[in-house]
Amino acid sequence: MGENEASLPNTALQGKKMAYQKVNADQRAPGHSQYLDNDDLQATALDLEWDMEKELEEPGFDQFQLNSAENQNLENSETADLNLDPIQPATSPKGRFQRLQEESDYVTHYTRSAPKSNPCNFCRLLKIFCTAIILFISGILIGYYSHKNCPSNATSSGTLDLHLYQEILKTIQGEDIKKSFRNLVQLYKSEDDMDISKKIKTQWTSLGLEDVQLVNYSVLLNLPGLSPSSVTLSSSGQCFHPNGQPCSEEARKWSSQDLLYSYAAYSANGILEAEVIDVSYGNADDLKRIKKMKNVTNQIALLKLGKLPLLYKLSLLEKTGFGGVLLYIDPCDLPKTANLSYNTFMVSLNPGGDPSTPGYPSIDGSFRQHRSNLTSLLVQPISASLVAKLISLPKDRTTNGACSPLELPNNEERIVNMKIQTVTKFETVTNVVGYLKGVTFPDRYVIVGSHHHTAHSYNRQEWASSTAVITAFIRALMLRVKRGWRPDRTIVFCSWGGTAFGNIGSYEWGEDFRKVLQRNVVAYISLHSPVRGNSSLHSVASPSLQQLVAEKNKFNCPRRDQCPKTNISSEQIQDDADYFINHLGVPTVRFTYEDIKTLEGPSFLSEALFPKHATKIEEMDPFFNLHETITKLSGEVILQIANEPVLPFNALDIALEVQNSLKGDQTTTPQLLALASRLRESAELFQSDEMRPANDPKERDPMRVRMLNDLLQDMEKSFLVQHAPPGFYRNILYHLDGKTSQFSILLEAWEHCKSLASNETLQEALSEVLNSINAAQVYFKAGLDVFESVLVGKN
Repeated sequence: MGENEASLPNTALQGKKMAYQKVNADQRAPGHSQYLDNDDLQATALDLEWDMEKELEEPGFDQFQLNSAENQNLENSETADLNLDPIQPATSPKGRFQRLQEESDYVTHYTRSAPKSNPCNFCRLLKIFCTAIILFISGILIGYYSHKNCPSNATSSGTLDLHLYQEILKTIQGEDIKKSFRNLVQLYKSEDDMDISKKIKTQWTSLGLEDVQLVNYSVLLNLPGLSPSSVTLSSSGQCFHPNGQPCSEEARKWSSQDLLYSYAAYSANGILEAEVIDVSYGNADDLKRIKKMKNVTNQIALLKLGKLPLLYKLSLLEKTGFGGVLLYIDPCDLPKTANLSYNTFMVSLNPGGDPSTPGYPSIDGSFRQHRSNLTSLLVQPISASLVAKLISLPKDRTTNGACSPLELPNNEERIVNMKIQTVTKFETVTNVVGYLKGVTFPDRYVIVGSHHHTAHSYNRQEWASSTAVITAFIRALMLRVKRGWRPDRTIVFCSWGGTAFGNIGSYEWGEDFRKVLQRNVVAYISLHSPVRGNSSLHSVASPSLQQLVAEKNKFNCPRRDQCPKTNISSEQIQDDADYFINHLGVPTVRFTYEDIKTLEGPSFLSEALFPKHATKIEEMDPFFNLHETITKLSGEVILQIANEPVLPFNALDIALEVQNSLKGDQTTTPQLLALASRLRESAELFQSDEMRPANDPKERDPMRVRMLNDLLQDMEKSFLVQHAPPGFYRNILYHLDGKTSQFSILLEAWEHCKSLASNETLQEALSEVLNSINAAQVYFKAGLDVFESVLVGKN
């Protein structure tokens, strides 16, 4: 052996000191990376390159290049429509990094000749060889005994895979959820919120969930008065209850609770006698048309629920000058299976949280504002049958099988007297919160939320359904925890109180722990209303989580060839996720079974809360198979977010959602389009350079992964605007419904601008959107700069 052989091991180690170098924009290939649209090809490409790493390190592979799918043009159709410049893709399957060739002196060292007759070099090589053998044998012995002494049932959270997810979730059975549901329904007989909360806590604790707490807040509730509201026709003197029944003692005894529960929480109280004016759905065009025909000051608006948030429509009516509102749901907007003509309902006019402590938690010592109403309008929900009596329509309104919407003729006058009586008082709202601590990132929280019955509440079966589903998942999860496994991140299970009055429990808890939640919450998974119908699975997800949700929908479809089109959107939802979406910018997911007619009809009908007998869960899902599917779908998303080393969020999808929201918008400006293009480029760079290399376990550095996850969990915070119309989400990534793709605040501002001479409101909305997109672009760019600085420091 000569000197050059003796130096080979050290030189080879030097040659293996690889670094990453970012490819400049002008070096990128002309097409788009296949990763953006084809996960399977991406995974294959990654595996191929990882397997070939050793070959690439050997001499002779300096000119090796990949010439496969990278050059395919995958330009998104939305971008083409916007005439945005195409974004160049990554030049390799692992992202916009390429390995540097070996150090400049590596080849020289490798080929250098040396004298072969040097006894000192031979002795030195022999010593190195013996030392290596001893270390090798010692390593084998240490590894063997370490493995032998490890508990066989303690599975490392880092090795948790889809097989283990399925092992956890397979214990979830519809029959068990049904039993739990029936037991919870029986609890409704208790009118004490604290009693029900204690029983939920006891059940969760018995399943093994650690650190289960009851968190109480004293809040201002607006409750039904001692007698039901009434509507009286001035012309005939006929008095009706909100359900359309005459004001008689007999009718009151027939459904006294339902009559009391038909009211608008936090409405103004009093008596108003005025003309009823049909405003249809109450949008800007409806009001503009009506103002031209009639004087609306202190009149009563006949308003349909749906199409726009109720709070927004009421704000328009209040500005226009109306004094009262009779609110109803048109039967034509409901599925044919839902016969709710005589049903009364409740709505809340509370935008969120305790009205007496707006923006801060209801804890001891907080200043309390005694506000009995949150609007100057007298608002009364009424049944469709009462509307038919007010406008003197026949019972059968079908024409050739088609439903005729309720409408008051413009040439007819109806004077009514409406009387509203409610009471406000402080009561305790209780949240049940339980923690399953993570082992790797215990300071990162995945929050799972349901809701439970509150005294004077609604939808008995809906809350029981929600609570049964979250309990079923806790049971399955804790069976595995008892065998030694734990998630990487902490999972926080929450059962909220006060949901019907404006998501009070979740808002107060969020305001109470705001600083901690802003830093630690990774995602929110909602189990609010798992089954509202039985014909269509509807998924609501933040843009960054839509790809994950789509994968779960496909994976859980039994027959791939007959799977329905994935129904995923980022739209406003009415549940306790509100605070986390709009005040914390937390990525959110919710799976719900709906009636297909409900999805096709007007949005925001779910703002109506019907009395306890209206929702019949067991008729829609007799074997609780739908509940089982929702639990498993939600559970798999929870497990993946809680356990993946790199959070399964998609940065590029946020940029694509922004571009899609600007597509076809009449208010879009060149500045907005240019910013959206830069945002997409930064997001694509971020996803290629940082997210994709991190998925290689061989190259995963704990510090870089932590930095990457911190960036991923805060991506949506840039899209929280300061000002939004009443009832509109502050998080502009969410649309009003699944049928519109434009930014909601721009749509509203454009409608507002059409009815006014000034475009000041539109300019303000454009500025809000512009600043949000710019903030997101700066955020991604700063993240890239930080990673590049770390890389340079290491090299």
